[in-house]
Amino acid sequence: MEGLTCVVKDMFDIAGVVAGAGNPAWLADHAPATTNADVITRVLGAGASITGKTVCDEFFFSILGANAHYGTPVNPRTPDRHPGGSSSGSATAVASGAADFALGSDTGGSIRIPAMANGIYGFRPTHGRVSLGGALPLAKTFDTVGWFAASAGLLRKVGSVLLQGKSEPGSITNVIHARDLMALVDSAVGAAFARFESRCTGIMHSAMDVAVAPEGLGAWRETFRVIQGYEAWQAYGTWLDSHRAELGPGTKERFAYAKTVNREAADSARAGMDGMRSRIRTIVQQGTVLIMPTAPALAPLLTSTPAELDSYRTRVMGFTCMAGLGGLPQVSIPAGSADGVPVGVSLIGWPGADETLLELAISLSPCCGE
Repeated sequence: MEGLTCVVKDMFDIAGVVAGAGNPAWLADHAPATTNADVITRVLGAGASITGKTVCDEFFFSILGANAHYGTPVNPRTPDRHPGGSSSGSATAVASGAADFALGSDTGGSIRIPAMANGIYGFRPTHGRVSLGGALPLAKTFDTVGWFAASAGLLRKVGSVLLQGKSEPGSITNVIHARDLMALVDSAVGAAFARFESRCTGIMHSAMDVAVAPEGLGAWRETFRVIQGYEAWQAYGTWLDSHRAELGPGTKERFAYAKTVNREAADSARAGMDGMRSRIRTIVQQGTVLIMPTAPALAPLLTSTPAELDSYRTRVMGFTCMAGLGGLPQVSIPAGSADGVPVGVSLIGWPGADETLLELAISLSPCCGE
């Protein structure tokens, strides 16, 4: 990685720098780190240069990419639309060419959605494959370190540095469509997805249709929401209550909800998650990948109303919660556009299929044009 530049989300320890969590009060209240986060050590050890840290949504608790304190990073592909979050600045830095690759995190879509919105590659690893040492949390059950790159080759190269417990890429024998997800996709996104698949003929097998969530995606999304909310409040609630820090729109309301989630509700949701994890892992067994649009809708306009943004987030979380509930790896690749707005296609693999997905992204990269 000699000669490559990297920027990092404002959540990782860098010796001599405060990890600010996207919030100025948190930044002012905490001392600089004395050591580097594990992933920072790996990146530097591989020869890359870290050239800056990036703006993110406050406490990583959003998929929009907005920050009421520091401003919203400009989406270089569609400046009139949200850049996706919470790893917004990391994604826009790669998309604009300001950095070769970038580190972020993904709990409920914070790598996958910005990758889609900015027309770049993004990777969320199998839970536990990349060390979270020295990274601020959101919800430990779902937190992962992720990364962005403008090419599939570089995405794989970063993975070779960060992934722990190396494994050889496997072969793909089955491709699955989730018909319950596809039924929720906007027509423009669905058309772009179909065009992408038509360009991939000969690279991937014909897809089989299954229903991923027989009890409904709403139940999966709510299970994820309860666990995430409970763990987010466990991570930051005491500090927020004692400092009464100003939170921006959206983040404020999500923490207000998080405060209401008690242990009993969280334990009940975790029990429900066990069945959901078993279900998704039964579908995505070794040799099988699930292919789907990264999100059911295009990135929202900056002029969208709060109600429209809330609706967008709810819809998106139904798609992004699956990898988190399953502890599974997922790659988002650029799949062309709809009316000039980037569309992403995602592939979810079995536990430990990280190297396989990164190789598959390279194989599919010739299909990523219009």
